Amino acid sequence: MSGADTLPAGVPVALVPGVRALLPENASLTDPVADLRAACLAAVARLGSRVRVHASDAGGERVARSLVAAAGAEVVTPDAADSATGTLVIGNGSAKRTEKAPGHLDERARDFDSALSADLGSAEPDLARELWADVGALALLVGWSLSDADVLYDDDPYGVQCWVAIWERPVKPHSRRIDR
Repeated sequence: MSGADTLPAGVPVALVPGVRALLPENASLTDPVADLRAACLAAVARLGSRVRVHASDAGGERVARSLVAAAGAEVVTPDAADSATGTLVIGNGSAKRTEKAPGHLDERARDFDSALSADLGSAEPDLARELWADVGALALLVGWSLSDADVLYDDDPYGVQCWVAIWERPVKPHSRRIDR
């Protein structure tokens, strides 16, 4: 993410997880996350041909770029953000929802994810870190709820809470700035 990120009004916004299982090299003969991948590709396809990406780390950025390319679109740089036809935000809930989760079971995970789904930008940073939630880019979505979106996927494969959602035309500009 760049130094001063905002979400423009009037362009669709999609949320997808940055889980590495979505990278093309992990889609073998038996795709472990086929339903998740299909939902991500459907959401990204609805963003148009020039997509602005917001991710909290290089791994999430890599997943975003591969999804955008697979959808036949291109990632626009922060300098060209005004020409973006859509915005892709990378993030996911906790990674400690089951015993087999990457972070093992944490009893707080389900309540954390429930609260996060009601306000995607509301995560308490220390708890998010403890629960291995990727919420850095979700700060752009303060006040945004999954209940206001077209949710294409809501599940926890391998104990990681993943959402795929799209807001077609947010009516108000979101001006939250993130300084890194």
